[in-house]
Parts: sequence; C-alpha cells; structure tokens
Amino acid sequence: MDLASADLPNEPGVYLFKNDQGRVLYVGKATRLSERIRSYFASNPDRHMIPELVARADDIECIVTQTPQAALILERQLIREHMPRFNSMLKDGKSFPYLAMTSEEYPRIMYTRRPPKKAERWGPFPNANAAKQVMQLLRRYFGIRDKDCRGQDGCMSQHIGLCRGPCVDPEGYHQVVRNVRKVLNGNASVLIEELIGEMDEYAASQRYEEAAYTRDMIKAVRTVTSQQVISSKVYRECDALGFASDGDLAAVVVLHADEGVVQGQEAWPAVHRGDLGETVSMFISEHYAHRTPPRLLLSPVPIFDGLQSWLNERRGSTVEVRTPQRGDLENLATLARQNAEIQLQRLVNKSSGSLEQRAADDGAKTLGMTQLDHIVCFDMAQLQGDERVGASVVMRNGRPAKKDYRKYIVKGEALDDLRMMEEVVVRWAKRQEEWPDLLLIDGGETHLNTIRRALEEHGWADRFPLAALAKREETIFRNGFEPLVLDRSGRVLVHARDEAHRFVNTFHRKRRSRSRLADPLEGVEGLGAKKLQTLLRHFGGRKGIEHAGITELVTVPGIGPALAERIHQALR
Repeated sequence: MDLASADLPNEPGVYLFKNDQGRVLYVGKATRLSERIRSYFASNPDRHMIPELVARADDIECIVTQTPQAALILERQLIREHMPRFNSMLKDGKSFPYLAMTSEEYPRIMYTRRPPKKAERWGPFPNANAAKQVMQLLRRYFGIRDKDCRGQDGCMSQHIGLCRGPCVDPEGYHQVVRNVRKVLNGNASVLIEELIGEMDEYAASQRYEEAAYTRDMIKAVRTVTSQQVISSKVYRECDALGFASDGDLAAVVVLHADEGVVQGQEAWPAVHRGDLGETVSMFISEHYAHRTPPRLLLSPVPIFDGLQSWLNERRGSTVEVRTPQRGDLENLATLARQNAEIQLQRLVNKSSGSLEQRAADDGAKTLGMTQLDHIVCFDMAQLQGDERVGASVVMRNGRPAKKDYRKYIVKGEALDDLRMMEEVVVRWAKRQEEWPDLLLIDGGETHLNTIRRALEEHGWADRFPLAALAKREETIFRNGFEPLVLDRSGRVLVHARDEAHRFVNTFHRKRRSRSRLADPLEGVEGLGAKKLQTLLRHFGGRKGIEHAGITELVTVPGIGPALAERIHQALR
C-alpha cells in the first residue's frame, strides 16, 4: 500500500483498515487523520500488531467528523458494528442488563439487556438483582409504568398502586418521570432519607414486616449506588482504573472512592490487542457512555485530548484525568491495578479450567468474533411429508443448556426444509428476550440466504450474527464472508449442529411412534419414502390418497397396478 501519493485529510475523524474482500480489520480515531494513518507505515511502529495489520490491509477508508469527540462516538459505533479483529473490545454488551426509560409521550421504565435505540439508559449493571429491586422501588414510590398499557383504564398495576400513568393523572405523570430520572442520575440521598423515616415509623408501631421490607429496599438502593452503577456525584467523586492482561485476555477494574474511602468495585473482561492506550481509551468511552464521569479519574496511561473533551461534555464540568506517580492517589491506582490482576487470574483460571469454555473461545477466534458463549442452533426433520418438526438447542459457554432446548411442530403447509425452518426461526425470534452471540442453522448457503431474508423482513437481521453449517466438509457460511472449512478450533459449532440433529431426530421418532399404528401405509410392500412423497404431492395430502381409486392411483409415476391395488386395500 503506497501512501506517497495518497490525499489524506488533516481533519479529525475515523479510519478503517479493510482487506480485499471489504472486511473491516481495524477501526481507529484521530485528531488529524493524515498524521495518524502515516504513523502506521513508520519504520519502527509503536505497536506489535501494526506490521500484521498493514500486511493484511488492502484499503484505508476515512470518515471525517466535525470534532474529535464525534470521532470518538463514531469509532465506538463502528467497532460494535464490525467487531474488527485488531481492535480491543469491552466484553459487556451481552453480559449485563440496563435500566432504560423509553422516549414515548408517557415514558415507561424497562429492565432489559437490549435497550431501545432512542431510550435513556443507565447501566450496564453487574448486580442484576439489585437493579431489579431498584426498578421495583421506583415503581412503588413514584408510580412510573413499566408496560405499554396505551392509557387503558383498569389495569392490575393501577389497582395495586404501582402505576400512576396517563390513565390516572396524565398531567402529573411528567413530574413522576422527572423524579425517577433524578434518582437514576444519582440524586438518591433524599429517597433514602424518606425510606429511613418510613422504616422507623413502621418499627415504632411494631409493624415489623413492613419495616423489614423497607430495610431491604434501602439496602437495594445502597447496593447499587455503592457499586457506582448509577451515576452520582455523591457516591462517585474519584474513579481509579486498574488494568492487567495475559495475551488477548484482559481485565479492567474501576475502584470508586469518595474522600479516599473505597465505595465499591466493578470488574470487566476485555479483548486486548497489545496497545494499552487504545484499550483504556476504548474502556473509558464505553464505560462512561451511560454514566456521569467522576470529578477525578485515575488512568494507567494518559488519554488523548478528544477523549478528555468528551468526558467534560458528559459530566458538564471539567474531569481531571491524572496518572499519579506518588502519594495517596498513587496508592489508590496501585490498589486498582492489584485488583485487576486478581480478576485477570480468575478469568484465566475460568478459561483454562473449562474445556467447554475453551472450545467456545476457540470458535469465536476462528470466526473473528468477540465471544461465542451463547449459541442457538436449529435443525428440521420430516418423513414422507408427515410429522414435520423442528428443534433448537442452546450452547452456553460451550455446554448444552438443555433447559433452553425447544421443540416445534410445523404449522404451515410447507413441505421443504427451507420454508419449514423459516417458520420455526421466526416463531423462536418472536419470543426472545435475549439474543444469542450466534444463530446457527443446519444447511448451506441457500439456507443462510433464506433465513437472513426472513430476519430482515421482521427487522431482526442486525440483532445477532447468522451462520449456516453444511455437513459436507463442515463448511460454515456467513453473509459477507468467504465459506470457511472448520478444523478442530470450530468444534463447538459442529457440536451444536450435531446436538440439534440428535435432539430433533429423537423428537421426530417419538411422534412417529405415536402415529405409526394409525398409519396403514407404513406396512404397504413396495411403498417407500420417495413414492409416498410423490403420492402426497400428486393428491395434495393423505385425504386425497384415501379418496383415490385404483385407476387414479396408477396415474402417479412409479405406481403400478399391483402397488395401486395394495395401497387401495391398505386404506380400506
């Protein structure tokens, strides 16, 4: 790649390294695109991954933005979209839930792992149970609705006092929303004081059950705010980032301190590509995208100016970012680093101690994905156009999660596997609250394109990756990628496909055994699966065969007079 004659912009923006197939290998941001891109072709690169990246790349695409802060946001979006091989990535998108407030005329609160695009979000929450309790608390004390009741009167939540929505007080409901937003933004101290007073009143009047319940609610609020999941200047005045890595695996720890006293800790796994500055910058942009940054941030490395400006905008005032070398702040930074090393060792032990998890990690690496901890695989089965069934199996951390297995009886009139699979996949997707890391189907490129179009029609195509695994040479097909023949590193995908095949065939055999005694055609000599399939298509189903005479039966290709006589006798 020759940059001598390249006309590179001097403005801030984002750059994408791509291969000859258009696949994005790396996404980066820069205050001046020309200077940053040319640094990749220096004789002494500052990162060990650069020579391999440059060798694999065939094109560089530039996207100019108005400000460095806009480049930071765009970089994060593109990394999430393309999941480039050479980028560091925070592994939190599918691990932790959010609290979200919808953008409707009368907003509602949601506990979800996939917040709506236009909703306000708080999280993600490492402690999911505490987050649920806080949501219950907000509904109980403020009456914010949690379901789209469309303003209909008489719902259960209204009658038990959990909703003061538009059907109760449409004008006052907006004040309810403002109060809830204040609490989620960190002004929880007033609510805690009210709960403490309420608990004391219950205890004084010997209503101990109510007092205990209020005590639990106070504990729930304090649990979350002590973790610093909800942004608050009261609880989070200083954050110390600790980092530790072992190859591509890394752990980032955030210690939250107030006046030198550690209030809580969060630990996050990450994919590390060898550049500490990039990994830390990535983490900061992800972590504070839905949190208010602290007054003081201790970072293991200096951050670039655009990220500093973005932090200031997020907080609404100056965020002091320091890399301390001595004193009390250095002690706090060291403590954060030590905790990161402990968390990293746990991650390493978890990965190396589980063959199934290692298989999932190997499969993710083979496909160039961040993780394959949650796989859903579909397969279909039918015999002679009858007993048309499908099944889905789930692999979590490389292990079969049998409680999540599902069986499907095909309801439509489709006789081919493609349309049958399309039906059951759509039925599955309509009931999902958690999307998988990968949806895998048994089949080839035709199956892949058919299911992809069905998902696009329902608006689900961008929710999760889709792949098809063909038995021939164990070839996996994905949209936008070349077919890939799997080796041992892809054994988790082969295992998922084989498990789906076993599960659907077991289900199919059970249904066939129940109906076999009532099927007179099963014992007709000379009537095999192909001839019966031809009969079914010719007469449009079993009823048509039952009403056909011998003269009509012999008109079917492959059915002679003797066989037609045996079929006619068997049905009577």
